[in-house]
Amino acid sequence: MPASRRSAPASLPIASDADLARVRQHVRHIAAGLGFSLVHLTKLVTAASELARNTLVHGGGGHVDIVPLDDEHPSGLRLSFSDNGPGIRDIGLAMTEGYSTGGGLGLGLSGAKRLVHDLTVDTEPGRGTTVTVVSWNSVVPPARRPGTP
Repeated sequence: MPASRRSAPASLPIASDADLARVRQHVRHIAAGLGFSLVHLTKLVTAASELARNTLVHGGGGHVDIVPLDDEHPSGLRLSFSDNGPGIRDIGLAMTEGYSTGGGLGLGLSGAKRLVHDLTVDTEPGRGTTVTVVSWNSVVPPARRPGTP
């Protein structure tokens, strides 16, 4: 992609429902500009929406860093959702499908993980959480790098 068409990294606040809409719109715009198919775009925006809502509801707000991976082939998008909330006490339990602390369907983290190629969680009780997802603009996920689950 020529340098003039590259998307710049962005950091967006997540402090209100209006911010959730802005995050979805920005992710959709960047992914479309990277040539994501409608299916991949929809999956990524859905995951971003769920993770942004988790950041707001469970983390008390925070921000998302959006980084286009347009020097890669295939291109991709990395989203890191960070908060300074209470953290996640039991990440294994939180990643279990059907588990919910908010009375929802319990598809948050586990559902987001199914929608992207990579999802990592960095959390510590009392110190907040960062959830990072990567989605590649391809039908087949790229081979995992050595040392990654």
